Amino acid sequence: MSAPDHARLLRRSLAVITGHQDTGGAYPACPAYPVYRYAWFRDGSFIADAASRAGAADSATAFHDWCARVVTDRADRIGRVTAALGRGEMPDEAEFLPTRYELDGGDTGDSGWADFQTDGYGTWLWALSGHLGRHRVDPAPYREAAALVVDYIAATWNIPCYDWWEETQEERHGATLGALYGGMAAAARAGLADPATAARVTGGIERLVAERGIPGGHLTRSLGSGAVDASLLACMAPFSFVDPTDPVGAATLAAVERDLVEPEGGVHRHLADVFYGGGQWPVLAGFLGSVHVRAGRTADARRELDWIAAQADDDGLLPEQAPGVRLLHPEHLEHWETKWGPVAKPLLWSHAMYLTLADDLGILP
Repeated sequence: MSAPDHARLLRRSLAVITGHQDTGGAYPACPAYPVYRYAWFRDGSFIADAASRAGAADSATAFHDWCARVVTDRADRIGRVTAALGRGEMPDEAEFLPTRYELDGGDTGDSGWADFQTDGYGTWLWALSGHLGRHRVDPAPYREAAALVVDYIAATWNIPCYDWWEETQEERHGATLGALYGGMAAAARAGLADPATAARVTGGIERLVAERGIPGGHLTRSLGSGAVDASLLACMAPFSFVDPTDPVGAATLAAVERDLVEPEGGVHRHLADVFYGGGQWPVLAGFLGSVHVRAGRTADARRELDWIAAQADDDGLLPEQAPGVRLLHPEHLEHWETKWGPVAKPLLWSHAMYLTLADDLGILP
């Protein structure tokens, strides 16, 4: 097999991201997939971070401008949620901020799809803080929106919500807590969050996870569970909730590699994953590679980068799940192909994590 042409695919990845960005600044998760033509704060924040790293500062700024508008347009809604929770009342789920939006910033309406997640808002604070510092962008236009998100996270961080994959709700998830921790810590460092508020939230997350989140010595998919989910990799890189060389981080990485990583490269989401049969995700290979970089395992990180590149089609487009690889539950593949068609492609988040890992390895042009 010939060596991947990383220079070409890295250029292509940035072009895919900027070329599909909406004129208002939002990034569609996948413009060609029927239910991914929306903008997620989580996906979009990782995409914007990759664009920012790759030198497309205007693209990243446009996304952050879009996020700020979305948040400030819902200031009254955030106020109602935080006030109710402050009184000890639980708001109706429809009052919480959604996880996905129309590209114009509007609500998606009653789609029947799980919608209450908090991780995306922590991820946005993290990505915004990094972009402002990297490109010396004036933080003033973002202060109101960031303050609203900080208040919202401070009020909601300990409430069960849907996980990254929008599958399980009545639990508190390791990756969600990691994203909230990383976002609040980054916002405090960037001067976008009151230090005392940020410390109260990050300290609360640390205590909760120490008490309930590491029953086997490693982070778990949800509190009280013994299972791992590859989204936990983000707790190490980029969110720095745990270090991959410390005992909890090392045990978490070892558990993910044991259960979810294929020897030749590629990462499954979790052992019970039946979505398109439970294949391997380039997004997660990117996270794994970044964790390997932090752990000093450069050769392993490069293996994941090469594996991601090998999943691109002849037009340089990366999918959500890799084609023709081992599935955990192949009997479920036909169901999803009949329901929604082939696996989503191009997935902008896949291209973003490829750029991010290349940057972590020091080979981003």
